[in-house]
Amino acid sequence: MKSFDLLIIGGGPAGISCALVLGSALKKPFVADKAIGIIMHQRNADLNAALLNNVLGIKPGTIGGTILKEGKEQLENTYPDIEQIEKEKVIEITGEAGNFTVKTNKNEYKVKTLVIAVKTANFDIEGLQDYIVPHQGFVPEKNKIQLKNKNHLVTEGIYVAGVLAGWRSQLPIAMGSGAQVATDILTLWNNGTQTIAHDIISQ
Repeated sequence: MKSFDLLIIGGGPAGISCALVLGSALKKPFVADKAIGIIMHQRNADLNAALLNNVLGIKPGTIGGTILKEGKEQLENTYPDIEQIEKEKVIEITGEAGNFTVKTNKNEYKVKTLVIAVKTANFDIEGLQDYIVPHQGFVPEKNKIQLKNKNHLVTEGIYVAGVLAGWRSQLPIAMGSGAQVATDILTLWNNGTQTIAHDIISQ
């Protein structure tokens, strides 16, 4: 059974953004030995239906599905050490922090820390139902759900990012949520020292 120090579940904007920030920190001593993976389940991502005219840095008229495709390629080309797991869907999560078992439709993985970054509709991961609450960013009539969390932390060892964390359904918000979770995890790995990760132009 394959093991990961961190497994991100969901290949939408929050999940990919989280993975990119973690990838940019792979050369830090406290990250270098970490095994990081992301389950790239994207087929039903809400972003597929989006026409992006109001997002900084993205050409107006860009289709959401293009962002998902290019995001996967960016992650693969820039940070290939982060393992992308294709054509798998998570069914069940059991265990506790440091020793989770993640069961998909094809495999099982041992995982120390999890990031849940999937869409809210038809949420059906066994083991997380006790954390489901009404979504704080939608009107009640929408019947949207989120995972109960405090600053993205659902329970020890499990983080949530994006719309499922209670944020509104806007691309920059979802990406920022994923990046925030990544820096929280880096801070955890760095023994609690507040940590960010970004690149600079060489002088």
